[in-house]
Amino acid sequence: MTRKKKPLPLLENITITDCAAEGKSLARVDDLVVFVPFCVPGDIVDIQLRKKKHNYAEGEVMRFVKKSDVRQEAMCQHFGVCGGCKWQTLPYNEQLKMKQRQVSDQLHRIGKIELPEISPILGSRQTKEYRNKLEFGCSNKRWRTWEEMKELKETRPESITENEGAIGFHITGAFDKILPIEKCHLMHPLNNDIRNSIRDFALSTGMTFFDLRQQHGMLRDIMIRNSNTDEWMVLVQFHFDEQDDEQRAMNLMQHIADSFPQVTSLLWVDNHKCNDTFGDLDLHLFKGKDHIFELMEKLKFKVGPKSFYQTNTEQAYELYKIARDFAFADSVDLPLVYDLYTGTGTIANFVAHKARKVIGIEYVPEAIEDAKVNSEINGIDNTLFYAGDMKDILNEDFINEHGRPDIIITDPPRAGMHPDVADTIIKAQPEVIVYVSCNPATQARDLQLLDREYRVTNVQPVDMFPHTPHVENVVRLVRRENI
Repeated sequence: MTRKKKPLPLLENITITDCAAEGKSLARVDDLVVFVPFCVPGDIVDIQLRKKKHNYAEGEVMRFVKKSDVRQEAMCQHFGVCGGCKWQTLPYNEQLKMKQRQVSDQLHRIGKIELPEISPILGSRQTKEYRNKLEFGCSNKRWRTWEEMKELKETRPESITENEGAIGFHITGAFDKILPIEKCHLMHPLNNDIRNSIRDFALSTGMTFFDLRQQHGMLRDIMIRNSNTDEWMVLVQFHFDEQDDEQRAMNLMQHIADSFPQVTSLLWVDNHKCNDTFGDLDLHLFKGKDHIFELMEKLKFKVGPKSFYQTNTEQAYELYKIARDFAFADSVDLPLVYDLYTGTGTIANFVAHKARKVIGIEYVPEAIEDAKVNSEINGIDNTLFYAGDMKDILNEDFINEHGRPDIIITDPPRAGMHPDVADTIIKAQPEVIVYVSCNPATQARDLQLLDREYRVTNVQPVDMFPHTPHVENVVRLVRRENI
């Protein structure tokens, strides 16, 4: 006979004391650390525990006894349900303090290396409408809040089990359900008009929405991009089931083209994979060009639907300026630079005028092709780009062929660098390493690997994503024998 689990308690009048990882907040109850979402320090709340371990627990707020004096009103109507922008109720100056502390804590606690004084975080001038790209999922199962469920039970109980098409963001813990988004403040308002117009057209014409469990349904995913050249890109993912689905899809594409002349790049793809990634699929151009352009200083960067480009354009410029300043602070004239994880070559091309040659390495072949195009359209002839796994390409033979770098700039994904890459960097013996990271925790781990030969001289946090706990960090390292 299965023993029933003991119900977890309701903790009353608990004061939230701090912010924690992943946008959560925390409170201490005796020897127990309790994590809850959507709170700020100073809130006094009743917490229903949902999960309890030996020394920590997770819960949700059942009642606000007293709201913190620090708390501000959320700007978004979806706050508290949508999983994004969890720090909306925390004033921006407080967000920056938390991110500054996050960088310091992780570098000291995980890295355990000698560090200089960490520079004050560089905040984002824009805290709304700062993104240049959003992706929205489509599903035949829309997420309903508890309030909506209660209202339906009272008014239309028969409709609770009905499928209803929705376009928005995936809900954590319910992969097949989509929270309908009416208005997102992260991007220019035109993104809301485009998304809602697609939704209304699809519903009015009886278009089916994708069922993530059963893998059928026509409307699957939408990507919207814009640029500082006032160009807009829309990519719609379909999943054709029926013979006339393609014609129905083209009707939707024509509707977008007619309704939004601002869209200069309109594309679609028929995706029958089990996920929404399209990097390995052939895309179809319905209208305009298959790319848009971003400007940075005097450079023009081509951005295609498969391209990676920093999603906060204005703040990316500040980030790259810091990386460039760190790299060339006291370097020899016209150094040889390696740009690891170069993506579409943004940093490589951005620093090329200060270097003898810049060699970029990136895993994604399409990104490398974009990097080459970006050099060509800007008249840059001192860059070379190679596609492949970093730990396989960057080896002693590669360095012997291309020369020992004076400077290495590395901007790896959130997982950080493979240990073999760190070892090869040390063997290459550049005078300066500039490490750009979107995850200070893995950056701290990698800095520990580099510490035996290199010393950190500068640390500069940069906020790329207001209202979220994410933070970028740029670190400069110099060979110890040169200090």
